[in-house]
Amino acid sequence: MTHAIVARQAGGPEVLEYTEIERPVPGPGQVLFKVGAAGVNFIDTYKRSGTYKVQYPFTPGTEAAGTVEAVGEGVTGFSVGDLVATAEGFNCYADYALVDEDAALPVPKGLDVFTAAALPLQGITAHYLINSTFKVERGHKVLLHAGAGGVGLLLIQLLKARGAEVLTTVSTDEKEQLASDAGADHVLRYDGFAERVRDITSGTGVDVVYDGVGKDTFDGSLAALRIRGMLVLFGAASGPVSPVDPQRLNSGGSLFLTRPTMGHYLRDAVERRWRSDGIFAAATDGSLKVRIGARYPLSQAAQAHRDLEGRKTTGKVLLVP
Repeated sequence: MTHAIVARQAGGPEVLEYTEIERPVPGPGQVLFKVGAAGVNFIDTYKRSGTYKVQYPFTPGTEAAGTVEAVGEGVTGFSVGDLVATAEGFNCYADYALVDEDAALPVPKGLDVFTAAALPLQGITAHYLINSTFKVERGHKVLLHAGAGGVGLLLIQLLKARGAEVLTTVSTDEKEQLASDAGADHVLRYDGFAERVRDITSGTGVDVVYDGVGKDTFDGSLAALRIRGMLVLFGAASGPVSPVDPQRLNSGGSLFLTRPTMGHYLRDAVERRWRSDGIFAAATDGSLKVRIGARYPLSQAAQAHRDLEGRKTTGKVLLVP
């Protein structure tokens, strides 16, 4: 027997139970790994709460890193003892988790298991947002919400390396300092942020807004865009956005609106490795700093969800079995 977090019904963080389960067994093409750390992400809270439909009983978690314990029939790319990471695993809030070989990412030497666990989902998200959803180039003006969050701190660094001017929003003095330290040019509070963006850009607006907050920031995000700017809505930390009349995009300046999801930017092994190798290499050589804001014992998954949803965390949140 081993341990995992199990939700038997949709609900608040209190539905997450630390319980005994049978140890998973890898099927054909699968890798079983001992979890060194698992990432805690907003998508886990959406699934737990019922915002995203899942089958119950349900063990959250698609992101983790750890050591290969066993491989299934046909697996040739990994061996027992290898360090792997993934953003596409199964039931990772556990002592042991499974991942399909195609979705397992080899961790380069020099990268520890905690950093490896902190990078796949948020690092790959940051990569596709600035390279594929809206390709950021030198001189672009970018507004990023939640600049002290896990994706935010990575995005700020990657955007500055690209030569963009970065504006970001935060909610506290501590988070303002973190965003500034990461390289943001302008750190704003949420109240009146659209007007501040207009002031900073001499009335023009920004080329792109990366918005992972959702309901509370959506209207302001549209208002902060230049003519023909793009709003990239990639999350809903404050709740889902209400249905949108397309005429708003016309009246706002022939704006673009997109709602990407990571799976559509990992279409094959080549794309997956392009994104993960780039992010892992930057973390390994030190050009990308990864902030792990909190580590919780696996048994305290419910508290980790409370703190994440309550905006009490910064950087990456991990569960450690």
